[in-house]
Amino acid sequence: MPTDKPVVVYGASGYTGRLICEYLREYGIPFLAVGRDGKRVKEAVDAVPGIDTVCYDVVEVEHTEEALTEAFTGAKVVLNTVGPFSRYGHEAVRASLNVGAHYTDTNGEQDWMIDAEAQYGAEFAKQGLLISPGIAQMYTVGEIAAQICLEQPGLDTLDIGVFWKGYPTVASTNTILTNAAFSKAYFLEQNEYVEWPADAGLYELTVPGQHELGLALPWGGTAHPVWFKKDPRVASVRALGGVFNRPLMLGVPQIVAAALEQMEGKSDAEKYEIVDAFSAQVRSEMPPRENPRINISLDSVHASGPLGRAHCVIHGNCNYKQTALLNVHAAVHLLQDAPRRTGFASACQAFGHRELLGALRSFGLVLDPILEVHR
Repeated sequence: MPTDKPVVVYGASGYTGRLICEYLREYGIPFLAVGRDGKRVKEAVDAVPGIDTVCYDVVEVEHTEEALTEAFTGAKVVLNTVGPFSRYGHEAVRASLNVGAHYTDTNGEQDWMIDAEAQYGAEFAKQGLLISPGIAQMYTVGEIAAQICLEQPGLDTLDIGVFWKGYPTVASTNTILTNAAFSKAYFLEQNEYVEWPADAGLYELTVPGQHELGLALPWGGTAHPVWFKKDPRVASVRALGGVFNRPLMLGVPQIVAAALEQMEGKSDAEKYEIVDAFSAQVRSEMPPRENPRINISLDSVHASGPLGRAHCVIHGNCNYKQTALLNVHAAVHLLQDAPRRTGFASACQAFGHRELLGALRSFGLVLDPILEVHR
């Protein structure tokens, strides 16, 4: 039987999925909480404060295109948090297409975004639907800062840095290892993808607002080079990211190297088993709720051109909450109006960067941007 709930949260038992359910409750939007373990999904959703004030259903489903199509039927928007998406995303995207629903996800995988655009962008556009992968604090807030810089004409190069204080999850660790094992990371140089050096290690970045240098990685290449590749204003994009916790950052390359050493000569199936085993060692339980006094975020964008410079910094807190709210804002918009762009598009391209900034500001998750412009 088709659902009467307009929004699907796929992966509702996860950390970000549960937060998405929280914001759907705050907006009063009925939703369908879907996952592979119905008991875990119900426990996660039942833990949402005030959940009895919104209508929702819980569905357990196998991760196949057919089962997901049946579960999603009747919905208008699918919010997907089940990653790594290069591994699990195709079934959810095809199911969304089958039922005529818009699709967003929270991925951090550049290769998945490139594949999603190539394989599904045209079909979503043909149906007047949006496919917007990568709606997340780590990417969307940096894009908001970049778009604010690009309000100044004549800028064509973006240098992006994102930092946060947060807890590693099974999903985030799995994504890092999956990226390292199965894909390359690219930046954009004169509108062409260029591979980041695989053996470059950690990069030192100047972090606005502190004296200590930050450590960062290409983090799979990030979403920004993909989103801006078809922006006629932009020719080059480099993005690096890292956590403020310096010892943790120093350990990331070691974890990746140890995992890759074990994968040497193994089949893809065996490599995935190793990825899963390493991820479970990092954190196998639900992380604690974010504390806005501790879990801060910072997005910094230097934009430049032949005769212009702009620098935008956005300070925020609770990056997982930012991710959840951005996806719910997308759903709220799509339930009431068409997106600004159909087919493959970023959140800023689909809904407007100023509108997304307003949503984050209204929930107290980011400060006003700090913008410096030199002409």
